[in-house]
Amino acid sequence: MEPRVVIDDSVNDPSAGIWFAVPGGFTELPLDVLLAPPASAEAKKLREALAPLVQAITDGVTRQRFIAQLASGQQLLLALREVDTVHCSIGVHRDDVAGSGEETLHSLFTVSWRDIAWSPRSVSAARAVATADQHAHIEYLDLPCGPASMGEIVRTPSAASGLPRTPLLQVYAYLPHPDCRRMAVLMLSTTAVERRDQYRAILRNIAELTSFESPLAESQK
Repeated sequence: MEPRVVIDDSVNDPSAGIWFAVPGGFTELPLDVLLAPPASAEAKKLREALAPLVQAITDGVTRQRFIAQLASGQQLLLALREVDTVHCSIGVHRDDVAGSGEETLHSLFTVSWRDIAWSPRSVSAARAVATADQHAHIEYLDLPCGPASMGEIVRTPSAASGLPRTPLLQVYAYLPHPDCRRMAVLMLSTTAVERRDQYRAILRNIAELTSFESPLAESQK
């Protein structure tokens, strides 16, 4: 049976520049709403949506902790936006690999743009994994949208960072745009390093479904 996919709202946006589909289990984080200016209509809608949830937390300390975590999350999303991230999704999947105990796995999927010097697309794809820091499992692809490459990195926060020293797997797909001057970077991150093969397959599937031309262009004519 073919895996179920969720079509991103970008399919209806003629100015999106990139169109893709993600497997079921991913929930998009609405960056424009979560990072809206405080006085905007979007920010007001967000406050109204969160109000019942905040009010339902009766313990004052827990409520303040939730608000602080929400603010930290917004800071993380702001950092992603500053590096030209245009899409962010949270993945929640059941680990159904035999013998795994069927735990819940979490991941973060992002799509970002990167400006690059002009060169043939195949060269740009190869350069992306060759010049980045310590990519492993490098793969060169010929996708429907053009030449691409994939690689992965495992990072561990330093002791000085104050973060839990849990290894983080980051799988990348580099897709040069047909204009040869920018590149779409798809990244899938997870602490489930032992499931690297499965997450790599997920990202490859997303890359295969990615297009730099609207898939509905012909039907809309």
